[in-house]
Amino acid sequence: MKKVAVIMGSDSDLKVMSGCIKKLREFGVPFEAHVMSAHRTPAEAMAFAGAAAESGFGVLIAAAGKAAHLAGVLAAHTVLPVIGVPIKSSTMDGLDSLLSTVQMPSGVPVATVAIDGAANAALLAVQMLALSEPALADKFAAFKAEMAKEVIEKDKNLEKEIEKL
Repeated sequence: MKKVAVIMGSDSDLKVMSGCIKKLREFGVPFEAHVMSAHRTPAEAMAFAGAAAESGFGVLIAAAGKAAHLAGVLAAHTVLPVIGVPIKSSTMDGLDSLLSTVQMPSGVPVATVAIDGAANAALLAVQMLALSEPALADKFAAFKAEMAKEVIEKDKNLEKEIEKL
């Protein structure tokens, strides 16, 4: 199975990205996590992205806040899909990060999840890898079925609570 790269612009992003790492582990997806900066270590980010496919990666997840250009820098240097996770910043509640991640020029796509949407980034990566991994597709289908079961149960519980009012 291909690996997922979880690249954070700062080690402080781990607090949010732990949700991504937990989801990847839940699905048994191999991953590597690194800190790289689009602005402070651009050569390293470029080299990593350029070699990612040859290194056995299938998807790159990039998390960054404020001037969140990391996903775009990685996407510019790889043919692999890149998922951006805008990290909530103190300045604009993450809107700056969201816009920096989602507003990519034509020809350099970055799939972008919600601000601090680390778990969804992992799930999207799982779906991408599942296209060529039937066992992973089965795990994802079971995950979705379990979510549906939980919602149906919550609906039944809601009806009971309403009756008590």
